[in-house]
Amino acid sequence: MLDVVETFVSINGEGIKAGQLAFFLRLKGCNLRCSYCDTMWANEPECEYTRRDTDDIYREIKETGIKNVTITGGEPLCRDGIHELLELLSEDDTLSVEIETNGSVFLEPYMNMENRPSMTMDYKLPSSGMEKYMRCENFGLIDMRDTVKFVSGSIEDLERARQIIYEYGLIGKCNILFSPVFGKINAEDIVEFMKQHCLNGTAVQLQLHKYIWPPDKRGV
Repeated sequence: MLDVVETFVSINGEGIKAGQLAFFLRLKGCNLRCSYCDTMWANEPECEYTRRDTDDIYREIKETGIKNVTITGGEPLCRDGIHELLELLSEDDTLSVEIETNGSVFLEPYMNMENRPSMTMDYKLPSSGMEKYMRCENFGLIDMRDTVKFVSGSIEDLERARQIIYEYGLIGKCNILFSPVFGKINAEDIVEFMKQHCLNGTAVQLQLHKYIWPPDKRGV
């Protein structure tokens, strides 16, 4: 059983499938408290949720006809029952499953299943206040099916991201995205940083859903 906050169909606002339709499954709860979190409401104890079993969730996904599935939170990999859900979804090779994970959870248990999900893993930079919880051993598990995302709120964050990229040899190993903390840094500054340091193999990405709809709108 999983604590489901909401399900909906929209476009992926970020990640390597940005702009594509996806079925979203948002689970309750997170083990981190990032300074810029835009879904804190889903992590509060009083947040409303529905207890649902994996078969029920799978049936809803199939009824939509949508092939991309994005599982998010909160932190979905901290939830009891998530492994069972991923095993069930992996049996359906018509689905493409993406996990949005915060970088603090060890990924190895999820990387060996057949038709495994792709991982979009944040690396929490200094302005998040959560960098000390990052599991850098995950960098040895990911490949080009996966994405490392650096949500950056300052030039200092970008400098730290560049250090991590080179320390762990991420260019050519996985997809690398820079995303600005909404309202904290200009995307232009990120592009200039990329140019200054000749960061081939990386990309800047804006959160599309915050430009299509109001930034605080849910269910999109």
